[in-house]
Amino acid sequence: MSAPLEQQVEHYRQWRDDIVAAINAYQFWLDSTGGADVQLSLRLFDLVENLKKDRLVLAFVAEFSRGKTELINALFFSDFKQRLLPSDVGRTTMCPTEIYYDPEDPPCIRLLPIETRYREESVATLKRLPIEWSKIKLNLESPEEMLDAMRTVAQKKTVPMREARSMGLWDDTDPDLKDMVNADGTVEIPAWRHALINYPHPLLKSGLVILDTPGLNALGTEPELTLSMIPNAHAVFFLLAMDTGVTKSDLDVWHKYIQKYVPHRLAVLNKVDILWDDLKPWDQIQLAVQHQVYDTARLLELPLGNVLAVSAQKALLARVRGDELLLKKSGIQSVEAMLADHIIPAKQDILRISVLKEIGAMVEASAKSVQSQLASVRHELKELMTLTGKNRSVIKKLLDKVQADKMLYEQTVKSFNITRSVISQQGRALMASLDSDRVDEMLARNRNAIEGSWTTSGLLRSMQSLFGQATQQFARIHHHADQIKGLVDAAYRRFHEQHGFELAFPPPLSLERAKQGLMSLAQQTEEFCDDPLNVMTEKHFLIRKFYTGLVASAQQVFEQARSESEAWLRASLGPLTRQIQDYKAQIGQRVDTVKQIHDNTDTLEERINELLKAQARLLAQREVIEGIRAKINVPLATSVKAA
Repeated sequence: MSAPLEQQVEHYRQWRDDIVAAINAYQFWLDSTGGADVQLSLRLFDLVENLKKDRLVLAFVAEFSRGKTELINALFFSDFKQRLLPSDVGRTTMCPTEIYYDPEDPPCIRLLPIETRYREESVATLKRLPIEWSKIKLNLESPEEMLDAMRTVAQKKTVPMREARSMGLWDDTDPDLKDMVNADGTVEIPAWRHALINYPHPLLKSGLVILDTPGLNALGTEPELTLSMIPNAHAVFFLLAMDTGVTKSDLDVWHKYIQKYVPHRLAVLNKVDILWDDLKPWDQIQLAVQHQVYDTARLLELPLGNVLAVSAQKALLARVRGDELLLKKSGIQSVEAMLADHIIPAKQDILRISVLKEIGAMVEASAKSVQSQLASVRHELKELMTLTGKNRSVIKKLLDKVQADKMLYEQTVKSFNITRSVISQQGRALMASLDSDRVDEMLARNRNAIEGSWTTSGLLRSMQSLFGQATQQFARIHHHADQIKGLVDAAYRRFHEQHGFELAFPPPLSLERAKQGLMSLAQQTEEFCDDPLNVMTEKHFLIRKFYTGLVASAQQVFEQARSESEAWLRASLGPLTRQIQDYKAQIGQRVDTVKQIHDNTDTLEERINELLKAQARLLAQREVIEGIRAKINVPLATSVKAA
């Protein structure tokens, strides 16, 4: 791993730790100022836990023998001084493999038996059932034992063809498979459906997750991989061979699984060393490389900077031997630079926006609350200073004015409470539209519509029906949200005009991300159903698996919409509610103070001293909350370039 990449990952980890510290400081600030409640504390706790568990997922996708695993070894595990992950001629990645670090678990490999494909549960569901996985402990002190353990990921097993067919791992119409049948009619299949490797590497400890996928031919056998795992990756490294460039099968998979669904895409032309020729000048070799890079960028419709030429094998060899010249020649440093300068900062930007969306409005409201209290204290202080030496009639006039202000405020609050009741009713209607039971019922109806046939046409109708119902559901949600926003805007305007509250309007609710997620699922379904092989053969097993993955992905989309709607509801009325509470306390205190001064002028000096102390306390609170606000709004240290 290069020093710049290591530094950028460390910068990202430190930045994330600073955000966690800022949120914890905000929780402490709320506790100390009396602004916390149980629900808010739970939200902040969940946010901190999610940040601690945040992951940057890099997916490596390629045809067999393109050097995916070797590139992973060269990029992340060269400190092992040999190949940590098995990499050889032919197919070495037999099942999707996730490499990560979880401090709550000892270093180990978890393997999901291939026979679980008979079951309806998704891999995501089975991850929550440890009993279903075989576990191999990793002995970090023994390189030999480590290598033996890692080789288990690539294990195969021989089964009758009918068994492979029943698990959706054999296609009678695929001519490329006919040569793989043994003399006794058996075939080889992967021993495992999914692998999880928990390994204490510095990059993995910082939240990096590596997804090593099987070859392109195997992608379609596990629809969950193409429906959620790859699309949810932050970046995809698409490996190609330098000598062949973009083949037809490469292009098919690029269009079908990657181009439209992953935000950050890199094409890596591996095995550039096959062009190294001692009989050719180096500049001619570089021209040939650049020609392939240009051609690849054109075919994949990528920016030229997102196509990189490397030799993963030479890069690993260079790092093992400490050969700096070979390392530079291998091109691996350009891949690391892309990660350090673009991919990691882009992930940081996403996380920062997510944090701001969750608590940004709350912190702003807290800052404004302190400023409002400070202004109120200063106003009262100014009023009381003018009363020094004045007679009771002057104080009586001020008391009458303050009491009139309080009565007007109480009338406004009474009107607001009626509005808030209507808002709460509308809010309940909004959230009912996204109730998980209602969503599950909608998905179950669609499943029943195709149960028994499991055809691509039935699957397509089901998805179209689901998309149509979801569109109607989102329309109802927006209708409720627009009504709520109108009521909230009116309430903000009323308090601004009558009591000088800051005039602020919440933004409209946007469910664009959720809608885009559903549209993506609909498009993937249409492409799956348009595949001539799926239409002609009507692969019932594969269609059922695809639908199971589709349902899981749709549930995630609706959960995202529900979470965003909840956050919007909280943010829309929260700042105003806090201002009302603060104003109530302030005006009540003012009335009590002026009453006491009216009855006994000796209390005037005492109250002035109290206000001076309150002013100092609020100034200290403002300094703390401004520090927290600055941390969560900190701009990125590195510019982000979208892929």
